[in-house]
Amino acid sequence: MPRALPRPSRRFLVDTATTIVFFTLLATTVELLVAGMEPRAVLATRALMVPVMVLTGRPYGAWRDLVLARLVPPRRGPVMPLAAMLADTAAFLSFQVPVYAATLALAGASAPQVAAAIGSAIVLMALVGRPFGLVLDTARRLARVAP
Repeated sequence: MPRALPRPSRRFLVDTATTIVFFTLLATTVELLVAGMEPRAVLATRALMVPVMVLTGRPYGAWRDLVLARLVPPRRGPVMPLAAMLADTAAFLSFQVPVYAATLALAGASAPQVAAAIGSAIVLMALVGRPFGLVLDTARRLARVAP
């Protein structure tokens, strides 16, 4: 019988796979339906983003765990919904905005272009933080991986 992966490896796999699936589905939908990109361009963009998601999936999961531990008051029973929503949003914005800015800069965007892109992306990121946190929690629970 094969041995189970050690906890750190399982956390890496769960957080990374969840990140790739969630954001590939979300971004593909936005790029096709909102931005009107051609399927070929969407495929190329999504392929380019996979390495970024592999590099940031687990670090974001660890950052989120830290932010939630600091911002959500401990209590028995379900997590306080408003506190968890605010903590997820804060974690997502504080981690993803710098990653997005660095990605844009590495792609050759100018400082004004980076600022404009981030300004518009912040609204979407604020809306996505909590749903992604819930999906990540569900994936971890199904994989029996604690934060």
